[in-house]
Amino acid sequence: MTGKYWIAFSSLEQLDSQFIKRLYNYFGDIETAYKASLKDLSQIDGLSIKKAEAMVSLRDKIDPDKVLDEILKRDIYYLTLEDEKYPKMLKNIENPPAVLYYKGSLNICNLDKTLAVVGSRRASYHAKDELHKIISELSGTDICIVSGLAAGIDSQAHLSALENNLKTIGVIASGLDFYYPTSNKKLYERIESGNGAVVSEYFPTFEPLKFRFPQRNRIVSGLSYGTLVAEASLKSGALITANLTLEQGRELMCMPGLISNPNTEGIYKLLKNGATLVTCADDILNALNWEVKKTDVQLEFPTLTESEEKIYKALEIEEKGADELISITGLDVEILLSDLTTMELKGIIKQVSGDRYKKL
Repeated sequence: MTGKYWIAFSSLEQLDSQFIKRLYNYFGDIETAYKASLKDLSQIDGLSIKKAEAMVSLRDKIDPDKVLDEILKRDIYYLTLEDEKYPKMLKNIENPPAVLYYKGSLNICNLDKTLAVVGSRRASYHAKDELHKIISELSGTDICIVSGLAAGIDSQAHLSALENNLKTIGVIASGLDFYYPTSNKKLYERIESGNGAVVSEYFPTFEPLKFRFPQRNRIVSGLSYGTLVAEASLKSGALITANLTLEQGRELMCMPGLISNPNTEGIYKLLKNGATLVTCADDILNALNWEVKKTDVQLEFPTLTESEEKIYKALEIEEKGADELISITGLDVEILLSDLTTMELKGIIKQVSGDRYKKL
């Protein structure tokens, strides 16, 4: 069983996937690579004696059988670079994870239709709302949404996928012992409970350190056929993922936002440089040349009363407050408030802030 040697390598925090892959490629066998003597390691071109000595010293303190038990007792699954089920899109990137740990199920995710969604942690309400609308248009398909389980756009992408019965994969920047941010613990658990998988390249005990987040981004884009950037400033981690997407030869797409929002400066830079503009789900399908068949039964739009139709029409362009709606529709305040409540229950409008409403 060679898996334990991959995991033993992975458990050494000082080694990265690139180094492990280099040893594997040189020796042609992970067990041989793991058991290599200092003399064997010194034969590798470009590998310093100091690094070889450090690796041997670290390795000799590890028992491969024990580290494998650490994974199994946590109910964590894993795939290594030599596993047939290792995601093919991820294996094709320049620096794939040596080991991919996960909770949940990758088997239920369609890895042939994966879409990464990234964006600002401090996402505006507008961006999250528009992203939800676009992902809702994918409802009933077998598209899998990939993101980083961070606050803001990432969380919205996963939540929108779950609410629309889509599978989703969350890629985290720590081992699976951690929930980061802690406020997303329930979201982790929802994904793991039959809705997709939470994955990591890190041994379970590795903490969510700052440098691991940019490393994580290559996996988000690497698992995916294309990346949708929903909101990003000029110095955003989402732009790192956007650049990785292009380096990996994948499709880069952007969702436009309010030009007055600093978090859209990165978006418009990407669009000016040739990223595909996305305002609806069809733009994604066209960019990726995907044909999908929807399985969900489309619900009929509810019947509206005459006064409800006036309110709905008034909300056609943008959200409005109660005073504005009274002015536009000419309705009595009691009728208006009653209709607004009824329309919310019908699921065709939503109260967004204060007394303001928008159509769904």
